[in-house]
Formats: sequence, structure tokens, C-alpha cells
Amino acid sequence: MKKYILAFFYFVPVMFFAQNTVAPKYSNEFLALGVGAESFGLGNAVVAGIDNTNAIYWNPAGLTQCNKWLEVSFMHSEYFAGIAKYDFLGFSHAIDDKSTFGFAAVRFGVDDIPNTTQLIDNNGRINYDNVSSFTAGDYAFLSSYGRKLKVPGMSLGGTVKVIYRKVGDFAKSWGFGLDAGWQYQLPKNWKFGVMARDVSTTFNAWVFDLNDETKNVFLATGNTLPQNGMELTLPRIILAGAGKFNLGSKGMNAGGEIDVDLTTDGKRNVLIKSSIVSADPHMGIFVGFKDLVKIRGGVSSIQQYTNMDESKYWGFQPNLGMGLAFKGFSLDYAFTRLGDASANYYTHIFSLRLKLDKPKNAIK
Repeated sequence: MKKYILAFFYFVPVMFFAQNTVAPKYSNEFLALGVGAESFGLGNAVVAGIDNTNAIYWNPAGLTQCNKWLEVSFMHSEYFAGIAKYDFLGFSHAIDDKSTFGFAAVRFGVDDIPNTTQLIDNNGRINYDNVSSFTAGDYAFLSSYGRKLKVPGMSLGGTVKVIYRKVGDFAKSWGFGLDAGWQYQLPKNWKFGVMARDVSTTFNAWVFDLNDETKNVFLATGNTLPQNGMELTLPRIILAGAGKFNLGSKGMNAGGEIDVDLTTDGKRNVLIKSSIVSADPHMGIFVGFKDLVKIRGGVSSIQQYTNMDESKYWGFQPNLGMGLAFKGFSLDYAFTRLGDASANYYTHIFSLRLKLDKPKNAIK
């Protein structure tokens, strides 16, 4: 039953938004989920402090902190009791002491969705042999470059992203967009960052290919046949500030970050909302021992929720996590819920990072 419901939420928005050139609020929303269990544990408040391969997604300026010959990052998570799979794989390579290149791939997909458009045959009989399955998958390929500037502690970065979305044999789209990021680290404990996501206005060109039988089902059920069209994703600006402090002289440390997402695609259900700009703050804190162990917590998705009696209340999405690191190997875990504290969907997120030095026999 869950797959049938999820198929509806995949298929209907695609058909509605692709009628003409439009800019819906939640276009390419799979790219707004975040990557890395470390980031999820901090409520996705990492734009200022990110300093590893996941910066390809969060802020390409942070790639300048990746000083290894090669760093690999992998994340896997599952949503809706394992129905939806979400994966990230990234690589970064330090070109020199001032610049780093990165490449990553993201996939959010639901597999084996039943296609019941032909469940009832031409004679009006139910025939389960006519039920097939399809996959609804969203893919993004990101290529990033970060470089340190002449101002000490300041860096810039950019990301080129290619997006491919496919809903079985019914519909597919190709998209293109650009991200830009900035980071500035003060001589002591403070960091600041700005991320301009979809700064170029990302587009997706949708193409629909429905066979005659599927078209007949749409028409017989009172649905409008979808038309090829363009879907736009408007820019989002993220402002961030972070701090880190030592707790005594025994290697204990603590820190945190606050990010504010500014969107311009209409009034959203966030803490600060208007028809011009909506602001969605989220934050995270951590306590650690050196760089070996870290315990994390975060708060995100501060918004209003509606009860069954139409009354409203404010809630948020809680996040918890921890990380272990040893000699270039990092294992991170995050536990979060979809929505506020009363939500019933729990998600466990795992991610790995591996830092590699240049092989001794590598060609110079």
C-alpha cells in the first residue's frame, strides 16, 4: 500500500508541474535533503564549517580544507520503512595547496513500484498478469572546484550539476544548474559561510512518452494528458556562522553552527515566511574528544503543523548523531525523524569517509 501511495506522490507532481515552464516551490527537492550523517546529526547546519568531501554538496569553498591526494565519501539512508533509497558518493582531490577538485553522484529512488494502469483489461476483468513495475529515480552529478584566495582564511568555490530524473518509461528530464560558495575562517575559532544554491536558476526539461493504452486510462479517468515542458528551480541563499572551542587541556572540544536558508519561490511553511522571502533557520552543536569521537545534536524544520481538529502548533525535526575517526577513516551515524517530534518515520543514516595519501609509485 505504501508503494502505491508513494507512486502517486511521485507521478502526480511531475505531471502537474511540467505542463508549462514553471517554478514550483519544491522543484528538485531531493537535492535539499542533505548528504553525510555528520551533517544530518547537526541539523544540516554545516555550510560554514564543512571541511571534507561533502563540501561538494554543502559549500564547494570548503573543498580547500581537503588536503589529501584523495578523499572518498559514501552515504546510504532509507526512507518510508526502506521503500525509498537515498545514496551519495563523492571524491575530492587536492590539486595543490590552494585548490581542490571534487566530483559526486546523488541518487534518490523508489524501486519496484506497481504499475496498475492495465490491471483491468478491455473486457472489464481484473488481470494481475498485466501488473508490471517501474522505478522512479532522481539522479544528480556534481563537479566542484574550490580555491583559496589571497586573503588569509578566505576561499571560493563553484559546482556544476547535471540532473537526470526518470519515472519508469512514462517521463524523464535532464537539467542543469550552478552553485557557488564562500567561506571565511577567522584566525581563532570562528567561521562564516555563504552558499548560493541554484544561483543560475536550475532548469529541468521534461519529456513524456505515454503509450496508447496508458493515454486511454488517463482519459477514461478524467485526467489531462501531460505535455512536455520546463521546470525551474529558483535560487536559495544560505547564510552560516560557526564556532569551535577547547574545553580545558585534555583534548575535549565543543562547537556549533547556525544556518539560515533564504528562499524566494513563494511563502513557505517555515519560521519566518513572506511572499517575497522565507527564512528557515536550523542549528547544530557537538561535543568531542580531539578528532576521534564526536556526539552531535541538531534542530531543523521549525514550522507549524496541523492537528486533526485543524488546530495548529509549532514543531521541529530533532536530529542526533555521533562520529568516530581514526587515521584517515571516519564513520558517522545520524538518527532523525521526518518532520516534528510526533512523526512516526524514523531514519538511520550511515556514512563513511576515507582519506588517502598519494601512492609512492604514482606518476608525478
